[in-house]
Amino acid sequence: MDNTAISFEKQVRRTKITGIAAKICIYIVLILWSLTTVYTLFWVVNNSFKDKTVILTDSFSLALQPVLDNYINAFGRLNIGRAYLNSFIISGTTIIFVMVLAGLAAYAMTRYKFRLRNTLYLLFAGSLLFPAFSTIVPIFKMVYDMNLVSHPLGVIIPQTAGNLSFAIIVLMGFMSNLPLELEEAAFMEGCNVFNIFFKIILPISRPAFATVAIFTFIWSYNDLFLQMVILRRRETYPICTLLNEITSQFGTDFGLMAAAVTIVILPVLLVYLFLQKNIVKGLTAGAVKG
Repeated sequence: MDNTAISFEKQVRRTKITGIAAKICIYIVLILWSLTTVYTLFWVVNNSFKDKTVILTDSFSLALQPVLDNYINAFGRLNIGRAYLNSFIISGTTIIFVMVLAGLAAYAMTRYKFRLRNTLYLLFAGSLLFPAFSTIVPIFKMVYDMNLVSHPLGVIIPQTAGNLSFAIIVLMGFMSNLPLELEEAAFMEGCNVFNIFFKIILPISRPAFATVAIFTFIWSYNDLFLQMVILRRRETYPICTLLNEITSQFGTDFGLMAAAVTIVILPVLLVYLFLQKNIVKGLTAGAVKG
C-alpha cells in the first residue's frame, strides 16, 4: 500500500510538472506572437507622428517630438472624414439588416418544426465554406441589373446576405437553450409571436446579438474586395477603399500612409478592446445548456 501510494503521488507530481511546463510553453508562444502584432501596430502609430524625412532616415526611433501634419494632411487632402462616414453608413445599415433578418430566421428555425429545416441549417453552415471572391461575378451582375453600382446599397445588400449564415448559426445556438416556459407564459398573457420575440427573446439574447453585431461590423468595415468592385466614385469610397488609393497615389509619403492606417484600424481596435468579453460570451453561451 505504501509503495502504491508513493508511486501514485509521484505520478500526480509528474503530471502537474508536465502540465505546468506545457502551460509555460504555450504562454511563451502566445506572448511572442502578441509582441509581433503589438510591435507592428506601435511602429505604424509611432511613425504617424513623424515627418516623412525622419521616417526615411530612422523609422525605428521613438517620435520624441511628435507632429500632427500627417493627420492634418489625411483629413484635408484625402477627405478621410467623408470616407469614415461612408464606412459607418454601410457597416451600420448592414448590422441592422443582419440582426433583424437573422434574429427572426433563427427564432423561427429554433422554435418551429417544418420541412427542410435541417436542410436549411446545413446550407447555412455549408455556405460559410465558400470564399467571398467566388461569388463576386453573380453579385456584380445582380448589383448592375439593379442599377446600384457606386451606390451604398450595392455593398450593403451583398454584405447582409454574406453575414446572415454566420449570424443565424450563432443565434440559433443561443436561442435553442432558452426555456420555453417564458414564451408559453407570455402566450398565455395574450402576446403574439412578434411581441414574444421583441420583448422577451431579444432582450435575453443580447450577448448573442452583440457578438453578431461586432463580427458583422468588423467584416463589413474590412470588406475591401467587394467595395473596390462595386463602388467606383471617389465620394462613395469607404475608409478601406480610400486607404488602398492612398498606397497607390502617395506610396512614398510614409508618414501620411502611417496616419491613414492608424485612422483605419482605430475603430476596429476600440471595438475589440471594449467588447471582447461580449464576443466570447456570445459565442460560448450557446454551447452550454442553461
